[in-house]
Amino acid sequence: MSQAREHGSEHWPKRMFWSRGVGSGAAARKRAAHLAFGTPVLPLLVVGAIVLIDLAGGAGVIWLPLLAAGPALAATTSRPLGVLCVGFLAAVLSALLGTRDGVPGAELLAVLSALAAVTGASALASALRWRRERVLAAVRSVAEAAQHALLAPIPSSVGPFQVAVRYSAAAAEARIGGDLYALVPTPYGVRMIIGDVRGKGLPAVGTAALVLGVFREAAYDEPDLLTVVARIERSLARNLGYDDFVTAVVAGYPEPGRLEVVNCGHAPPLHVRASGSVVSFDPVNPAPPLGLRALTGETPTLQVLPLADGDQLLLYTDGVTEARDHGREFYALAEGLARHVSDEPASTLAALDAELQAHVGGRLHDDAALLLLRKPAPAEPATAVVAGGGSVTVPSPPGPPAEGVTCGRRAE
Repeated sequence: MSQAREHGSEHWPKRMFWSRGVGSGAAARKRAAHLAFGTPVLPLLVVGAIVLIDLAGGAGVIWLPLLAAGPALAATTSRPLGVLCVGFLAAVLSALLGTRDGVPGAELLAVLSALAAVTGASALASALRWRRERVLAAVRSVAEAAQHALLAPIPSSVGPFQVAVRYSAAAAEARIGGDLYALVPTPYGVRMIIGDVRGKGLPAVGTAALVLGVFREAAYDEPDLLTVVARIERSLARNLGYDDFVTAVVAGYPEPGRLEVVNCGHAPPLHVRASGSVVSFDPVNPAPPLGLRALTGETPTLQVLPLADGDQLLLYTDGVTEARDHGREFYALAEGLARHVSDEPASTLAALDAELQAHVGGRLHDDAALLLLRKPAPAEPATAVVAGGGSVTVPSPPGPPAEGVTCGRRAE
């Protein structure tokens, strides 16, 4: 990568000069496109059509009131200045046509007064619409910033894993919802969480922020994964209502070949072996969701999954598995994953997301999150260049042996 940077720096002045010329042309095209977008084309076409009908039929006052449709339509697409221009044009054409057709002065004055009233009201409506759109744009930018703060972008590789994430909020305008995920490297290995908060809207976002904050802190502090889960549970018990809860899967990779999983009422992860087979990693002793332990007295159990080189793990929320098509059929995630699995997690999730969107007809009715990790197989032997133009083959270190599955340890 350093070579790419150095190679790019050699052509930096040339590229800068070229980008300036292109930038000026792009700016001009952008201004032209913006001007074309703001031009009230449809209202002008409507005004022109009415003028042609009047010229052809000579009907006088019958068609002139319809010129008010021009500024009324302009209010839906143009700014106030555009509305006023269309209204002024309609008024001028109305006066010319009325004079040509011999419309009495009183009737023509009534038509012009109606045009002025419609134009004024349309300009006011346009101003209010543009103000609301500016507020909405500001809210969207704040929501996007909140999403980046809450669901921090995950790099394509974390520790020994290749990683990809897909997230879709049911409230598309809000861009964030009640699903949560995080993946962080810690002194005790890579740790991750995916969860689903009961409910939607701002309360769900606040709960998700609380869970992620406690997880990120505890994941660095606690060597035991069950203790991390216990800290999240205690925090939720102090802050949630009696009917609120969070389903979650908390996992850690403390040593090669060993993946620890704690499932708290969440959908089981899918384990994709290097052979391509997909297996659901169901909890042996199901535990209640986070926030409900005091009501049930049940404690979560730590399970261990052997994760060999080339294996993958898919964590997801129920917005994926509960997505239905028009025939009320659920999306079969395991089958879809088996169809689209590849050595590139980003490509796998892109194919899954496209198939999921097609299954539901283009819009999900619940928040959906997908987190896919892949443990790459040992790299092929690399050839290093040595002094004198020769080369030497550097063998890769052998991968660790896979361990068996153990389970049954409960939280203290």
